[in-house]
Amino acid sequence: MLMRSMSRLMLLAVLLALPVAGHTQSKAIPVLLCPFGCGPMAGDTILMNQMIQSGVPITLLPQETPGYMYNVREMANEKHWKRTVFATEDTIIQLGFWGGSPELKEFLPKKVDIKFQLLYGEAWWGQGKFFVTYDPDLKTVADLKGKRISLGLRGQSDWGVYSRLFLQHGYGITPDNTDIRHMTPGALTQQLIDGTTDAVVTPFGTEPNLKAWLIPGPLRQLEAVGKPLYYIGIEQSVVDALNKKFGTTWLHLTLPAGTLPKQTAPLPLAVNRGFKAAHPDFSADNAYELVKAVAKIGPKMKELHPLWQIWSPELMLHGLSEDNVHPGAKRAYLELGWWDKHTQYPAVTYPQ
Repeated sequence: MLMRSMSRLMLLAVLLALPVAGHTQSKAIPVLLCPFGCGPMAGDTILMNQMIQSGVPITLLPQETPGYMYNVREMANEKHWKRTVFATEDTIIQLGFWGGSPELKEFLPKKVDIKFQLLYGEAWWGQGKFFVTYDPDLKTVADLKGKRISLGLRGQSDWGVYSRLFLQHGYGITPDNTDIRHMTPGALTQQLIDGTTDAVVTPFGTEPNLKAWLIPGPLRQLEAVGKPLYYIGIEQSVVDALNKKFGTTWLHLTLPAGTLPKQTAPLPLAVNRGFKAAHPDFSADNAYELVKAVAKIGPKMKELHPLWQIWSPELMLHGLSEDNVHPGAKRAYLELGWWDKHTQYPAVTYPQ
């Protein structure tokens, strides 16, 4: 079930969704997001307000949840299929087909083998696909075996799940041979600052043009300590091996030195793509209106919230294809004259 307690932000969201003088009331569509305090919660609440003020016929109504792993499990419930949008990632939907397997049962106890349809892309995320440390002797992921590694929670896709998959299936590092700890982003960041762990995951976001970069609070905290910060990357061969094993579409990048704080050398890593998605039964008209609204308001949102500084039409379309796009969303992209862009990018694929 969704969290019953409503935060002050959620109360604000409900109030903002009420009719506004001079504006027609928008149709509210619940969107499953993440815990209170996460970037998408604040960003989509501002988006909701802008949708209402712009007079578009639809608005997203942000719903606080425990996180993206929760979202995909909750969306297996038929009650959401016709009326709910959710925040997710290409790799979450793909790994849902592995639910209950020995590789994934710790994180996804049951299979979620639904080919959810994509509405629009909203970020590329790097956390969980590289590590940071203050120890100059830790140069590769293989060096972390037998050390103390602090990761995100098991319910956090990027922070906790993906990092475990890369450690185990890329380097043979497991809780049986290494001190692996799962905790919140704030707690794991503080552990590295305090010296009670050897390496951690930390976040950043970007977009297809690789021109805009999000450097969230945890990485800024590590930078502020004043000590040299060492980055530990993941080789393309490992990313390719995991993609082959799990049918995932992690993208491999090499970040030039200086891209991230105190990054002195090129950094190989993987990113996954974040999306808004829905069940195939979700209304085509609502999907159409939602994409049209985001396309209209996106440029203004770049000025209103840091997460939206990476917005672009390319980001919305990257990964979409004839096979995975919601028909209503495709109709909007065709009307905008953007749809042909999708052929320039690698598509998100699902098991057959």
